[in-house]
Amino acid sequence: MIAPLIVSCGEPAGIGPDLVLDAATRDFGFSWLAIGNADLLESRAQQLKLNVSVVRVEEAGLVSDSALSARADNTVYVLNQPLAKPCIAGELNADNAGHVLAILKRAHKLCQRGMCSAMVTGPVQKSVIAAAGFNFSGHTEYLAELSGISRPVMMLTTQAPQPLLRVALVTTHLPLSAVPTAITNQSVSEAITILHNDLKRRFGVAQPLIRVCGLNPHAGENGYLGREEIDVITPVIQQLRVEGIKVEGPFPADTLFTPKHLRGADAVLAMYHDQGLSVLKYAGFGNAVNVTLGLDIIRTSVDHGTALDLAGSGQADSGSLVSAMNLAAKMARTNEQTE
Repeated sequence: MIAPLIVSCGEPAGIGPDLVLDAATRDFGFSWLAIGNADLLESRAQQLKLNVSVVRVEEAGLVSDSALSARADNTVYVLNQPLAKPCIAGELNADNAGHVLAILKRAHKLCQRGMCSAMVTGPVQKSVIAAAGFNFSGHTEYLAELSGISRPVMMLTTQAPQPLLRVALVTTHLPLSAVPTAITNQSVSEAITILHNDLKRRFGVAQPLIRVCGLNPHAGENGYLGREEIDVITPVIQQLRVEGIKVEGPFPADTLFTPKHLRGADAVLAMYHDQGLSVLKYAGFGNAVNVTLGLDIIRTSVDHGTALDLAGSGQADSGSLVSAMNLAAKMARTNEQTE
């Protein structure tokens, strides 16, 4: 049996606590616990009129604590992290930005130590963390820094309502004007290699097939619409094929994301954020899962933001969190079998 998952509540003023409380009412085939503020979870449960008990647990007992149940017993087990200031649903407070980063650090450390098998993250508000003076561009980059990894790869995946789709990115949170200069031999090669390795190690795909988008319309149209495909992407693909990686492309992005061209592919590599994620979220928003590849731990996340307007309303949809938890457990089991 895998060690418990650890689920971060994310931004305390957002819907993260609501989603964690809803998860406590569901059956899972694995144990899990939350990390966040226990008092906030208790007050949010009252606000939502949920009959969910909040039980504080200690780090020392995580592996052996039989109370961490996979059953829907309407109990959420939580590692408590203090808030700097009281929190009201829907109202951001930069004073609590340190709380958000602290729960990520604690959860990451527990996964590194093997006390938790995977980390599932609730949504955070980048703007309020930046307003507090922290250099934070997103979970992906922050967890890579904690892992000592210079090159993380963001991948989103969904199975509903469409067939399985995995989309990874060469670049993540960059202005569109900065993308072309970030498409280098090194960045493309590293992204393909990490994607290939983690599909094998974390997802159990024996011989992954990766299809790669071009950067420009029509994949550059033989250089008429840009030379990145000729000068960078194609040479990298050819070299990695020699090294034994099954990779094809570059393909025009506007036709690659069709059933005919996706058939047989285990993942698609897009060049930039909206090129790939707009398609994936259209296909399965609310059930998609964000996965960070290349880390020393397993990390999955919801595919949406903090939805401040829904916090405390009872209207938040926990589908993406549940999908992220189930995928994290599946990845942890696969990881045990492949190591």
